[in-house]
Amino acid sequence: MPRLFTNSYCALLAANFLMYFGFWLLIPLLPFYLQEMYGLDERMIGIILCGYTVSALMVRPFSGFLMDRFPRKPLYLLAYGLFCSIFVGYMFGVPLTLFILLRILHGLAFGAVTLGGNTLVVDVMPSARRGEGLGYYGLANNMAMSLGPMTGLFLHGHMSYALIFGIGMSACLLGWTLAGMVRAPRKQAVPATGTAANRGTAKPIGWDRFLLLRGIPAGISLILLSIPYGTTTNFVALYAEQIHLHVPSGFFFVILAAGMGISRLFAGRYVDRGRVTECIHCGFYLVVSAFLLLSTCALLVRYRPEAARIIFFIVPALQGIGFGIMFPAYNSLYINLAPHNRRATATSTYLTSWDFGIGTGILLGGMLARTHGFAAVYLCGGLLSLLSMLYFHKIVTPHYHRYKYPEGGS
Repeated sequence: MPRLFTNSYCALLAANFLMYFGFWLLIPLLPFYLQEMYGLDERMIGIILCGYTVSALMVRPFSGFLMDRFPRKPLYLLAYGLFCSIFVGYMFGVPLTLFILLRILHGLAFGAVTLGGNTLVVDVMPSARRGEGLGYYGLANNMAMSLGPMTGLFLHGHMSYALIFGIGMSACLLGWTLAGMVRAPRKQAVPATGTAANRGTAKPIGWDRFLLLRGIPAGISLILLSIPYGTTTNFVALYAEQIHLHVPSGFFFVILAAGMGISRLFAGRYVDRGRVTECIHCGFYLVVSAFLLLSTCALLVRYRPEAARIIFFIVPALQGIGFGIMFPAYNSLYINLAPHNRRATATSTYLTSWDFGIGTGILLGGMLARTHGFAAVYLCGGLLSLLSMLYFHKIVTPHYHRYKYPEGGS
C-alpha cells in the first residue's frame, strides 16, 4: 500500500489545522468585539459577518481557475500569507469602514487558501488512499473547530482583544511556515491554445473553466443539504434560548466536531474502496433524522423537558457522524468527475456549492425564524435534506457512475 503520511502531507495537515484554529478562534469573539468596540446591534453584526462568507464564495471559482493554470503551491502560500497579515488590522482597532473592508479581504483570502489546501493535499497523496487522506485532512478542521472557539471564549475573559488576535496571527504564521515546507509535485501547464489544427488560436474561456459542469447535479444536492447546516451552526444557540431549553449550547459544537472526527477516521477507507455514493447515502439517513429530531425539541420541551435535552445532544452526534461520512465522499466525488488538470476547479465547485447553501441558510433561516420560529426552520431543513437525499439517489448517483473518470482522472 502506498505511503500516505509523507512529510509534505503531514505539513499540510498541520498548516490546515493552524489556519482553521486562527479562523475559529475569532468566530465567537467577533460579535462581542463589534458590539463593544463599535456599539452595533445584532442585525448590523450579522450583516458585517456575512460579508466574510460572501467574499469567500465569490473568489473560489476564480481561484480554482488560476490554480488549474499555474503552479498551486505559490498561489496557496500567497493566499495563506494574506490571511495571516489581515490579523494585524484587527489588532489596532481600525475604524468600522476599514474593519468591514478587512473582513471582506479576509474572506477572499480564506476562500482561496482553503481551496488551495484542499487541492494541494490531493496532489501530494497517493490516489489509492485519497478518501482516507481527505478524511484525516478534514479531521484537522474538526479539531480546530473544537479547540478554537473554546480557546477564544476562555481568553476573552483574561486578556485584551489585541492579544487574542495576536495569538490567532501567530498560529496562522506557524501554519504558513509549515506550508512552505511542502514539496508539491511538478504540475504540467494547461495549454492556453487549441490543437495544431486550430493554428494556435486561443481557446475561449467559458464557464466550464470556473465551474465543473459535470459537478452541477451534485452541487444542487449539496446546496439543498448545506442550507439546513447553515441554520444549525449559526442559530442553534438562539433556538435553545427561544424555546427555553436550558442546556450548555456550546457543548453542541463539541459533540458535532467529535462526531465528524470519529466518522472521518473510517469513512475515507470505504471511499477508497470505491463506495463513494454508498457513503453519501449512509450519511444522508443520519443527517435527515438529525434535522427532523431537532425540530421536535420545541414541542417536547413543554411536556418532556428532559427528553428534549437528551435529543438536543443526540442531534449533533447524528449530524457529526453523518457529515463526517459524507464530506470526504463528496470531495472525492467531485475530484473523480474531473481530469487531473481540473482538480482545483472540481474542489472549487464543491466548496462553492457548500458555501452558497450555508449563506442561503443563514439568510432564509433568519427570515423564517422571525415569523414562524426556529422549530419551523429546522422542520423545513429536515424536509430540504430529505429532498436532497432523494435527488442524490435518483439523479446524482447514476450521473456520477456514468461520467466519473477512472482514478479521479489521474
